[in-house]
Amino acid sequence: MWLQNLLNKRLGADAAEMSFLDHIEELRWHIARALGAILVVAIILFLNKSFLFDTVILGPIHTDFPTYILFCKLGWFLGMGDGLCIGPIRFQLASIELTSQFMIHMKASFLTGLIITFPYILWEVWRFVSPALYEAERTKVNGVVIVGSLLFYIGLLFGYYIIAPFTIMFLGGYQVSSLVSNIFSLDSYMETVSGLSLTSGLVFEFPLIIYFLARLGILTDTILRKFRKYAIVVCLFLAAIITPSPDMFSQLIVTFPLYGLYEVGVIVAARVTKNRAKNAVT
Repeated sequence: MWLQNLLNKRLGADAAEMSFLDHIEELRWHIARALGAILVVAIILFLNKSFLFDTVILGPIHTDFPTYILFCKLGWFLGMGDGLCIGPIRFQLASIELTSQFMIHMKASFLTGLIITFPYILWEVWRFVSPALYEAERTKVNGVVIVGSLLFYIGLLFGYYIIAPFTIMFLGGYQVSSLVSNIFSLDSYMETVSGLSLTSGLVFEFPLIIYFLARLGILTDTILRKFRKYAIVVCLFLAAIITPSPDMFSQLIVTFPLYGLYEVGVIVAARVTKNRAKNAVT
C-alpha cells in the first residue's frame, strides 16, 4: 500500500501501475550506488590496516587515548588526584580461529566504510523518497540528510569516546578471581566497540524521529512533557545498562546527554505543533 501510494505521487495513478518495474529498477540503482560507495571506502580502509585497527578500533585500549587523558586532567582539576586516571590495561586480546583475523579485517573495513558513507547513503534514500512528497513537504524536510548525519555522528563520537572506553575498562578489568585471566577474542572486543558506538549514533537520531512523529500528528510536546518524569527514570535505566561501571559519575555522564535529547525532542515537537496549528488557521 505504501509503495503504491509512493508510485501514485511520483507518476500519477494512471502511470504508476505500468511503471512499477521501472521504479524497482530505480531503487536498485540507488542501492547499487550506495553499496559502491561503501565498497570503495572499505577497500581504502582495508589497505590501511594499521590506521584502521591500531589507531581507531584498538584506540580505547591505549592509555594515551584522548578520553583517558581528559578525565585524568579533570580529576586533578577537581582535586581528586589521580582518581579519574586510567591505569594499565589489564586484559589481552587474542585471535582463536585460523580465519578470524582476516574475516574481522574485512568486517571492520566494511562497517567503517558504512559509517563514513552514511550521509551519502541517507542522501540516496532521500533522493528516492523525496519525489513522493509534495513541494511544500519537500521544502520543509530538505535538511533531513544534514540533520540526520550530524546527529548520527555526534552520537557515534559520544559512544566511541565516552561509552566504549568506560565499558572496556570496567569489563576488561573485572575478575571473579585472581586465578582467572582476562583474555578476550578480537571479535568480541570489536563487536563491543562497534555495537556501543553505532547504538549511540542511532539513539541520537531521537529528535529527528520525534520531528517526523510530530509531523504525522502522533506525538505532541504536551504528551512528551507529561511523560518527562518517566523519561528521567528511563534515561537512568539506559545509562545503567550502557555503562557497566557501578560508579555514579560514569552513569551521569551518559544520563545527561540522553535526557538532553529528550528535551530537544520536546522543543522540536513544540515547534512542529505550533506550525501545524498556524497552517490549520490559514
